[in-house]
Amino acid sequence: MTEKACVFCAISAHASPAEFVYEDDTVIVIRDRFPKAPVHILAIPRKHIASLQELTGEDAALLAHLVEVIQLVTKQLGVDNGYRVIINIGEDGGQTVTHLHVHVIAGRCLGFR
Repeated sequence: MTEKACVFCAISAHASPAEFVYEDDTVIVIRDRFPKAPVHILAIPRKHIASLQELTGEDAALLAHLVEVIQLVTKQLGVDNGYRVIINIGEDGGQTVTHLHVHVIAGRCLGFR
């Protein structure tokens, strides 16, 4: 998938609609259109990276910032007491958009009981 055809690149450029929770120069956070829990957000780097498998050492600061943003937003949403972070990788891993994104789900018990 090219950047021009990428839905997350379009959302990042405000060319496609989404409910933004947070944005800065390198990361956006939006609400998932099909939430799996009361809180289901996506943390997405603006840089087009196809998947976690495509990250390089040059992306270390970006990945660290992505985690910092997740910590900040979960605190702002009041779910920093517990949440799940999911990164789907590749078709067999359930990745439906070929642009690195992190699912953060919370708002109910997510434990394996």
